[in-house]
Amino acid sequence: MSRTILKIPVSSPRMLASAIGVALSAGSAAHLAQAAENTEPKGERNPISLGATNITGQDQDNTSYQVEKASSQKYTAPLVDTPRSVTVVPQQVLKDTAATSLQDALRTVPGITFGAGEGGNPQGDRPFIRGFDAQGDTYLDGVRDTGGQSREIFDIESIEVSKGPNSSFGGRGSAGGSLNLVSKTPQARDFTNGGFTYGSDQTRRCVLDVNRQFLDDSAAFRLNLMSHEQNVAGRDAVNYDRWGVAPSLTFGLGTPTRVNLSYYHMESDDLPDSGMPYGYGSTASNAAHVHDKPTDGGDSSNFYGLKSRDFRKTRADISTVSIEHDLNDNMTLKNTLRHGSTGQDYVLTQPDDSQHNVNQFGTVWRRANSRVSTTTTTTNQTDLFGNFQLAGMKHSYSTGLEFTGEETRVSGYTVSPNSNPVCNVSKGGMGGNCTSLSNPNPDDAWNGNVARNYNGTNTKATSRAAYVFDTIELDPKWLLNVGLRYDTFDTQANTNAATGRTKLKDDSQFFNWQAGLVWKPTENGSIYTSYATSASPVGGLVGEGQEPNGFVTGINTSDLEPEETVNYELGTKWDLFHDRLSLTAAVFRTEKKNTRILVSSNTFENGGESRVDGLELSASGKITDQWQVFAGYSYLKSELVDPGRIGNRQNVVSAGSNKGNQMPNTPKNSFSLWTTYDITPKLTVGGGAFYVDEVYGDAGNTVYVPSYTRYDAMASYKLTKNVDLQLNVQNLTDKTYYDKAYSAHFANQAAGRTALLTTSFHF
Repeated sequence: MSRTILKIPVSSPRMLASAIGVALSAGSAAHLAQAAENTEPKGERNPISLGATNITGQDQDNTSYQVEKASSQKYTAPLVDTPRSVTVVPQQVLKDTAATSLQDALRTVPGITFGAGEGGNPQGDRPFIRGFDAQGDTYLDGVRDTGGQSREIFDIESIEVSKGPNSSFGGRGSAGGSLNLVSKTPQARDFTNGGFTYGSDQTRRCVLDVNRQFLDDSAAFRLNLMSHEQNVAGRDAVNYDRWGVAPSLTFGLGTPTRVNLSYYHMESDDLPDSGMPYGYGSTASNAAHVHDKPTDGGDSSNFYGLKSRDFRKTRADISTVSIEHDLNDNMTLKNTLRHGSTGQDYVLTQPDDSQHNVNQFGTVWRRANSRVSTTTTTTNQTDLFGNFQLAGMKHSYSTGLEFTGEETRVSGYTVSPNSNPVCNVSKGGMGGNCTSLSNPNPDDAWNGNVARNYNGTNTKATSRAAYVFDTIELDPKWLLNVGLRYDTFDTQANTNAATGRTKLKDDSQFFNWQAGLVWKPTENGSIYTSYATSASPVGGLVGEGQEPNGFVTGINTSDLEPEETVNYELGTKWDLFHDRLSLTAAVFRTEKKNTRILVSSNTFENGGESRVDGLELSASGKITDQWQVFAGYSYLKSELVDPGRIGNRQNVVSAGSNKGNQMPNTPKNSFSLWTTYDITPKLTVGGGAFYVDEVYGDAGNTVYVPSYTRYDAMASYKLTKNVDLQLNVQNLTDKTYYDKAYSAHFANQAAGRTALLTTSFHF
């Protein structure tokens, strides 16, 4: 077998990061404590605020689950006065739940599910927010972070989840909402934090977070390191290895002008999980899915991939320069320049059921999916924000300009053979291309070959935008929150194939806006009503996913308008128990209109509609000084109001209709509860329960993953003021469940019971 892969040297940097982590954390607790006590204590330094940029630090006493304000200056009011649903997952929740990835972190936010990827739809994070695909709606410090990837959180301070159409904030897409990852930045104090996690299934994780001031404390340097390797509980053969480094530097702390420089690098080298095939309710050779779920052949640890063929390597490099200047006490100008590059390179096995091998012969075809992709993005964003008085009313405003260029190159591998066989022989049959459903062997010899295929698609996009936001205090009890954004989005896709070259392009211009009225019956509470929009133009994912409004060969894409989404919301927010606990409730209707639908074979028009009616509740913060909670509930009633005709991959119309069906990846009910209690000043115990309703993988509602409830538990103990231990047991009951549903063929199984013991130090 021959193959060409990206040169990503994982081992040496990972070993270096591991050595650093082990050297710093593996010493005895008593020795570390003694070293800390012998250090000359420094004067207490409080976190400072520079303009609208929060510098919160890693203060060990700042452990509240409650967050009062979002990090982005586009949120011109505190969260209690913001007329939309916003959930912030703070650092302490990430720590207490032992989250290491974006998917881990978002488990605590109901109403979000994750979809599976294959080849055309890339592997990596594919969140659905309120039922709408948000794989292209992730931001890093307020700037869009494009490129399919599996995001780590070792350099993340918090995660902000904005629900509901959000194009006025971030531009195209965001039909169901968006995610903003807030990175760790240099702080106005010295500290060293680190830890080593040892867990089941050969889990080893080292992290280090060092911050140092210099130049008479007017500058600071921060370094975050991570090394992670693990197998996966309950899954044969699967393993995930990655390492990362994130240095950052700030000049001008405490002065009117601040300059921030940062760099982020992460690489991974995995044997990816191929998931489980959907079963059939019928054993007929031409059976169709009716209401079918995944089948594991009697053993949930079964892995249908091939060790000799499958691999996945990724990388991410992000460089950022920002300059922030206070023009006066009430006005700040900020410019951010970012260049990012992400890449994926993989061949993975999809347990394909399209020849009905599962129900006829008890076998699985090992279909190979591959992808080699690189996405580069350059963004310049200028923001002016502050507050002023006009006509007796206070205005808190933010306005800005954004210019972005994006390019994605996608190709892959030619895997041979890969021809959709009838697997009427079992284990290891047909040169390893088929295997037994009940007893697969990932060590089977495979007689095929893998060759690099440079044919593919190059997609380029240019965005230009202007926006303005304002919270107007009409009087102390009434606030008006408004926002407006104008975008131009030009994109083109050039495809090279054996049959020739095609070129498709689209130019779009669109306005988006939001408006909310807030009534404050008391200082600590609000009742609001709001309206918001979003727009999804053709090619909005820039080649990094299969989108419902993407390019289609053979049709005039210039005739297709951006899909439009609107949201109506009524809600209330309250800070109770001396403002320590935040409670929110909202009812809403989200309507996606003007969607592209198939009306006859290879003929599309903007005329479809889908709708979600919902209810959301949340609680975050302290009930007592010892008892914290981070909880939420989401009810989503979704409907494909007008999905158009059913068509195959060649856009040929077939019989039937999906009208009235439930939207894919949209659970009716989901619930999360995470809570901790300080039994003593040193001992804390906690636990969580997470419920997700049945989720359909396809618009036809023919395949689904069952509902599940997962339980987690944790306990932490402070050995000294500088050293603590934390034990987490995730999926406490070893529940077998599926956390990603694909529209055809397979679903991804979640990890089984996992125990993690972390030794942390901070001084």
